[in-house]
Amino acid sequence: MKAIPGELPDADGNWAYEIKWDGMRIVAFLDEDGVRLASANNNSATITFPELEGMAGLLTGFDSMVLDGEVVAMGPNGLPSFSALQHRMHVSDPRVARERAQNTPVTFNIFDLVHLNGHDTQRLALTNRRKLLEQIVDQPGSHWRLTGHSLDNPVEMLNEITAKGMEGIIAKRLDSTYVEGSRSKAWLKIKPTLRQEFVVGGWAEGRDGNTGGLGSLLLGVMEESENGNSRLVPCGSAGSGLDDVARAWWKTQLVNDRIDESPFSAPIVDHGRTFHWARPGYVVEVAFGEWTNDGRLRFPVYLGRRTDKDPKDVVRELGGLRD
Repeated sequence: MKAIPGELPDADGNWAYEIKWDGMRIVAFLDEDGVRLASANNNSATITFPELEGMAGLLTGFDSMVLDGEVVAMGPNGLPSFSALQHRMHVSDPRVARERAQNTPVTFNIFDLVHLNGHDTQRLALTNRRKLLEQIVDQPGSHWRLTGHSLDNPVEMLNEITAKGMEGIIAKRLDSTYVEGSRSKAWLKIKPTLRQEFVVGGWAEGRDGNTGGLGSLLLGVMEESENGNSRLVPCGSAGSGLDDVARAWWKTQLVNDRIDESPFSAPIVDHGRTFHWARPGYVVEVAFGEWTNDGRLRFPVYLGRRTDKDPKDVVRELGGLRD
């Protein structure tokens, strides 16, 4: 189940508020065979996060369960860091994964219960699912915990989150059921800063001595056209946030995935830049200042690659066009 962007709802007593963790969405399957982890796009993450094997201990008194949550890595300032998580997200070698787990451990923040003992719990109200979770995760583990869940003071929570520079909060209706694969108005994400995922459709060469090198990534979002087909709508480009290692990595990948024609549904103003097109198979997360009236990003900053997101699911999340 996915949240949609929104404003803080009215304080009518029908909502709960949780931290929006800056991490990787994970579904954990626990049964007699141990712990299996899957990303939001159903890729296996079991090898990637070996420190979560110990969650099998949550099965005491239960036969099986499916938990939903967010894997988070902490930065040097003690706050969730998507940059730190980048070091962990893309590992498929068990030995490397265990080494990195020692240096950059993660925590699984559990916020929902999808199945329990073979029974579908999705039709239960959030309040009841939360009560079951509190019985299952009665104490935090070495690498997992039940996420905080507040029934009041959302403004105070959002102000505190904003002051710390964290991503935002999630407001969830207490009577909401779990609708798998759906973006629901029953879950709202409220962010103090603008950031979302974008699809990479190519790259622009750099300038000032970087001619031939990768200067920025060309970004877009998926949109349904009048005939019902999806198209990649251009949103601008991001070069800030890319270090030399990232630029070299991205150039290699995008050159290997090069195509002859633009994958975007509209022309991109070149401003004298040289563009190279690539198959739109990669997703990145970008922070930015605002949207312009023509649907472009202002002050975009590259944050990292999202291997847990499917390009076809990446749509424009944030409104509020500005001059």
